[in-house]
Amino acid sequence: MASKKRKSYTPAYRREAARLVIDTGRPIAHVAREIGVGEQLLGR
Repeated sequence: MASKKRKSYTPAYRREAARLVIDTGRPIAHVAREIGVGEQLLGR
């Protein structure tokens, strides 16, 4: 079975994703789905 390569996100990308959740007040799950990352990843 082939292993998937983990995506790495820059600190700037992480900050922007977190800002989307904080500034818009939308649930993490909605923002995560919208930007294409895992909900648990964004929750961190």
